[in-house]
Amino acid sequence: MNKEFPHTQTEKGQSLVEMAVALVILLLLVGGVVDLGRAFFSTMTLRDAVQEGALYGSVDPTNTTSIKNHVLASSSRIPDMITSDDITVEILGDPCTGNRIRVTANYDDFPITMPFMGAILGTQTFPLSATVTDSILRPGCF
Repeated sequence: MNKEFPHTQTEKGQSLVEMAVALVILLLLVGGVVDLGRAFFSTMTLRDAVQEGALYGSVDPTNTTSIKNHVLASSSRIPDMITSDDITVEILGDPCTGNRIRVTANYDDFPITMPFMGAILGTQTFPLSATVTDSILRPGCF
């Protein structure tokens, strides 16, 4: 037995157990931060695409097909996330100058990559959505 360090023989595995427990917690935190970052990036991409659609809709509010196409064409990532059916266009009031247009996109199945996070949340996917309301600048009615 070592007289300088009398407990080294009985505490050989303690550091290994502490590291294993800390590593699991650290990896869960890192995985959660990565998933949160992906969700934030996807939400911002979705919001920017909806903003493009609302901007187009502010000059041509009655052409909902073109508005949806502008949302889908605004980013190369968007067509992988949503389809035209996931986008709603609402005209608040008459389609005349000064009224508003609201464009909403819903992405219902954003995947969580960390399996442990899905077990904690109870699902491996969660919904993302973005809504933008813009003023109609060019009249659609006379």
